[in-house]
Amino acid sequence: MDVFKARRGGSPPNVRDLALTALAPLTWGSTYAVTTEFLPPGRPLFTAVMRVLPAGLALFAVTRVLPRGAWLWRSAVLGALNIGAFTPLLFLAAYRLPGGVAAVLAAVGPLFALAFAALLLAERPTPRGLLAGLTGLAGVALVVLRADARLDTVGVLAGLAGAALLSAGTVLTKRWGRPEGVGPLAFTAWQLTVGGLLLVPVALLAEGAPPALDGRAAGGYLYLGAIGTAAAYWLWFRGISRLPATSVAFLLLLSPLSAAVIGWAALGQALTPLQLLGMALALGGTLAGQRPARPRPRPPGPGTPTTADALVTTSRSS
Repeated sequence: MDVFKARRGGSPPNVRDLALTALAPLTWGSTYAVTTEFLPPGRPLFTAVMRVLPAGLALFAVTRVLPRGAWLWRSAVLGALNIGAFTPLLFLAAYRLPGGVAAVLAAVGPLFALAFAALLLAERPTPRGLLAGLTGLAGVALVVLRADARLDTVGVLAGLAGAALLSAGTVLTKRWGRPEGVGPLAFTAWQLTVGGLLLVPVALLAEGAPPALDGRAAGGYLYLGAIGTAAAYWLWFRGISRLPATSVAFLLLLSPLSAAVIGWAALGQALTPLQLLGMALALGGTLAGQRPARPRPRPPGPGTPTTADALVTTSRSS
């Protein structure tokens, strides 16, 4: 039996759950600064492995819970979508697309989530949700895009595919829920471990043997693994179990905004008035995306009274 703590359409998301879940993409926004300032350059896949696999194994050691039955393949699917396949596509887009284009493509994720929620959760997308997704996308574009940005076909496809996979993984996580008696910490351990194991052969084939690490790099990897991965993904999957899937997906718009603020505060990067306007638009789109989608109306089943039946009953009683 699966635990499916779906908050039904029509009830607003819990503010505390929303705030805790938002900490995950806000933390992920620090990845760029940590990578550029602390980690060895040119090793994105090795960085991805070091970020997720040790964190997954550490959580395994704490929880000591293994997937069973159908969750053997379900955890593999979710680990591939949310971690193993998404991460290399994310780095491929980031390396081939300059000027923040990769971040803009990632901001398409909420629109993908609306589509997947319609297919897998029977949540009908609303004009408000679509407008919120487009507004957030425009806001992120103003924050990160540069006038001299050039598009690369492979990078664009990788960025879109990564956004689609993460959105599909988020919605599918919501649809399947969690096994009874399994908490979000063990659930996170499964996905991080599966995703990390999938990344290991890709990293070895693409980048060769691991580089030598100094104390600065080790500290950076420790932060990414403990805070940016184990804690952040625990909050993320906890939020998916408590909030509407589309609400969670809209929170991803906070990640590039967090990166821009950290770049300004810690790296001395400038923030222009146009970028501040983009932040306001992205925040507005994020907040507007928190309104739950309406469930699709179901046709009346056998024995279900229709509107006509109710009218007849009312007229007879009067």
